[in-house]
Amino acid sequence: MIDVIGKRKYMFIVSAVLILIGVMFLLINGGFNWDIQFEGGTIIKIEMANDSYDAAAAEADIEELLGKTVTVQKEKTFNPDAQVKSIALLSIKVTKENTLNSSEINAVVDFLTDEYNIKAGTIPQIKSVEPFIGIELRNKALMAAGWAMLLIVIYVGIRFRVMSGISAALFGIVALVHDALIMLSVYAVFNIPINEVFVAAILTIIGYSMNDTIVIYDRIRENTALMHKADIETMVNTSIVQSLPRTINTLVTTLLTITTLFVFAAIFNVESIRQFAFPLIIGLTSGSYSSIFIATPIWMIWKKYRIKKKILDAKS
Repeated sequence: MIDVIGKRKYMFIVSAVLILIGVMFLLINGGFNWDIQFEGGTIIKIEMANDSYDAAAAEADIEELLGKTVTVQKEKTFNPDAQVKSIALLSIKVTKENTLNSSEINAVVDFLTDEYNIKAGTIPQIKSVEPFIGIELRNKALMAAGWAMLLIVIYVGIRFRVMSGISAALFGIVALVHDALIMLSVYAVFNIPINEVFVAAILTIIGYSMNDTIVIYDRIRENTALMHKADIETMVNTSIVQSLPRTINTLVTTLLTITTLFVFAAIFNVESIRQFAFPLIIGLTSGSYSSIFIATPIWMIWKKYRIKKKILDAKS
């Protein structure tokens, strides 16, 4: 039989190293790359006739026009017209300190229309969020994740009373926090903007990861009665190994779908789908990993401590 529990220390080290790498890149990048939804600012995207324009020159011209710091980038997105595979976009990003008002936005659009090769008849895509609104959205996203975890604690605590339900639930939450940290590490390493897509991804991972943990908890609950003569470590390891085929099969089939979505988005330059699919691939893998190597082993360590303490109390 595979000794999963016996390798727990190595797995703890692997998780710690991955999270530390994320922290290192966070320091290098000077923090997370917050999108305007969570930080505030302005983004203007305008369809160009082609991608021959000079982004650096456009950036300098717009900064001179506004007297504010802006970032101009070339982008491409999927075109439903089969004759042209992608659409060339000019993307202008302004930070929360320099959020543009309506007159400034109109001035930029008029300037680009006059000076650059904008596609005829194009309508600019404009997003402008005041900083206080971005902070409010960020707080609500954290609140949503907090409520999800609280409801999970209540559900698992009731369902797994034989495993000291609340403690089992709390260690499941530890695994969810681990998954969130791994996701944040990915965002930090690849400097992916954190926006509403991140919220959708993290809530998806919370549900998926907890489902994997519950599957193992179910097996432990059954084996508690069937293997009452076995020591706790053997019983937990057996439960994990019995759950592995289901966990692996579910993970592989899910990853096939999400990876296909990611490849499609990469080929056709669908940035929003790519930003969602890539962290999701990492998060789904982390969710299965944490259920096996984080939540269950930590619960077992706590259970061994409780058993040992009970024996020592009985002797004293």
